[in-house]
Amino acid sequence: MISILIPTYNYNTLPLVKALHNQIVLENIDFEIIVADDASPINENTEVNNKINELTNCRFERNETNLGRGQNRNSLVTKAKYDWILLMDCDMYPKSKNFIKLYLQSINNNKEKAFFGGIIYYDEKPKDDEVLRWYFGKHREEIPLIKRFKKPYHYTLISNILIRKELLVSHPFDSEIYNYGYEDIVFILGLKNHNIPIHHIENPAFHLNLEKSAIFLEKFHSSLQNLKQLLDRKIIVKEDTALTKIYGKIENLNLVKFAAFLFGLVKKRFTKNLLSKNPSIFIFDLYRLGYFCQLNSR
Repeated sequence: MISILIPTYNYNTLPLVKALHNQIVLENIDFEIIVADDASPINENTEVNNKINELTNCRFERNETNLGRGQNRNSLVTKAKYDWILLMDCDMYPKSKNFIKLYLQSINNNKEKAFFGGIIYYDEKPKDDEVLRWYFGKHREEIPLIKRFKKPYHYTLISNILIRKELLVSHPFDSEIYNYGYEDIVFILGLKNHNIPIHHIENPAFHLNLEKSAIFLEKFHSSLQNLKQLLDRKIIVKEDTALTKIYGKIENLNLVKFAAFLFGLVKKRFTKNLLSKNPSIFIFDLYRLGYFCQLNSR
């Protein structure tokens, strides 16, 4: 009935798989859990993840070559044998002990083909050098259900989503999105453009992996490079994201190079704030916009 698919890279995924396995075996349904490591270095995580193979209907696989974020998910989908697919990121963990049951109830009580349960973060503030990722998650990803109802496509992420396999086959992830960033938005926009509804429910999972702030900031450099390529390829248009909407207005005023110049003047000051123990989300937004203008002014 359900295939649980978890892409991973150099991460201990065993605790998540055990939690999901413990819940789903109680439901007396057909299931499988497949974890695919995208050719990360062989180390202690590889050894631990191999223990996933000891659980019933579970298997851990390691790609021989790195497929990239989009294609690794597509590869998992082709291996799934059930009609419903629960996609989860490796660094998630269900909040409720009824996490699987709540998704099954959604299938039985609704006609929709896609369900998003939500993402949450622990309230306790993390280490000083991990605060940026936590702040961003709290402000931009942990969205109350009532607010998600108002903009269901805008507030959907692919790190905790139950969806019919047929939709994932007909709307695959962009295989050219190799590194971190915007693969979820492109996929969700594909559903939106084909008028495929996403039903939001209260069934969140915790995001656990809080990278160092410096690493998270560097990952956003990669994501904005992806965003530029997506715009250049016309996969998305400027109206599709808040950042590109503002960028479009700057571009219409022929101020992209000027904005990039200003960003160069304040980049060090912005970076100092973002790597501090009290980063500003507003400054992070300005940083991303400035960096994106810089990318497009070269």
